Amino acid sequence: MTSKKHEFEHNVKLDVEARVRQGVKTVLEEVLEEEMTQHLEAGYRELTPTRRGERNGHYTRNLLTPAGKIERLEVPRDREGEFVTELFERYKRMTGDIEEAILQMYLSGISVRKVAGITDALSRVRVGKDTVSRITRRLQEEQKEWRERSLEEKAYPYLYLDATYLKVRWGARVTSMALLACVGVDEEGFREVLAVEVAGSEKGAAYASLLRGLIDRGLSGVRLVVSDDHEGIKAAVAAELPGAEWQRCIVHFERNVLSHVPATSMSEVAQDLKAIFKVRREKTAEALAEEFVELYEKSYPKAVSVFEAGIDDALIYLHYPGSHHTKLRSTNMLERLFKEVKRRTRVVGVFPNEASAATLATEIALRSSEEWALRRYLTMDALEEAKKTNPQLSRH
Repeated sequence: MTSKKHEFEHNVKLDVEARVRQGVKTVLEEVLEEEMTQHLEAGYRELTPTRRGERNGHYTRNLLTPAGKIERLEVPRDREGEFVTELFERYKRMTGDIEEAILQMYLSGISVRKVAGITDALSRVRVGKDTVSRITRRLQEEQKEWRERSLEEKAYPYLYLDATYLKVRWGARVTSMALLACVGVDEEGFREVLAVEVAGSEKGAAYASLLRGLIDRGLSGVRLVVSDDHEGIKAAVAAELPGAEWQRCIVHFERNVLSHVPATSMSEVAQDLKAIFKVRREKTAEALAEEFVELYEKSYPKAVSVFEAGIDDALIYLHYPGSHHTKLRSTNMLERLFKEVKRRTRVVGVFPNEASAATLATEIALRSSEEWALRRYLTMDALEEAKKTNPQLSRH
């Protein structure tokens, strides 16, 4: 008797939900028709002096709403193909937030069953475990295609390499895993994330593997690689990109030098150090570097020793066009990208495994860099002009 009662209540619930969805479908179709009327400035078969076009039937599509999935929603079309409804944008934002939440929860180690329960409770959109798996699987498939895409269509004169660390569960313990990233500036001056990989550490083998993978996919035309003073990166660049120069990030370099200067004198020394990197000519910078050594070698010998060991590598950017200097002398661009990754992954804390760390970090990096395609980073005509007047640059 109890089972029949539960079956009856279940059927009633399904019937009510179906009626609600049908009611929502009717309302949405009326809204779409009204939007079309406003777009054309005329009703169905209405002739007016301000009419802007003609209707051209309907097409059907499904739509995920708080009332559930609306199937075969009839959407009006105009003959010119200019009608764009605001309705779908609103629901796209809503369902986009839902998918984002699903991905965040799933990649944080929450089971698909729990994710489905949470989304059902919060948004009234029933998202089954199959849907959760489909969304995350689609994301991983898209990233797989991105990681394997060809780079043969254009050259990348400038590369930026750096790493940050994420906490990942490894068996019964938690360990820090390196997140390696490579950003390239192409021959048209646009930035592009070329690779994001998780590695056990920042050893040279990890960077060599990353660069080798890029070369296998067609990476070419690299003239300069910018990074911090990491032996693994320098070794990998020398081995895999023998024709490229290496630029030491001046921000890291300045920190290294100033770490050997007492706090009471740091401001004064920092000003003299920064002055070297504000000039545009290599000879002027070299003269200022000599003055720096003469001025501080007796007071702060350790700082000067670090300075002398690294200043040549820190001034490599002066071989390149003056308009490129501020963008080539540091890895600040990658630092900002990593800052966004850390901000978004902070809620995760410890990733359940390496795959989830790589997937979420890669997705954040790619989404954070989407706007790069809209704005040119460098004017590359200057590089071609510089090659004509600088024989040293032409060799690279």
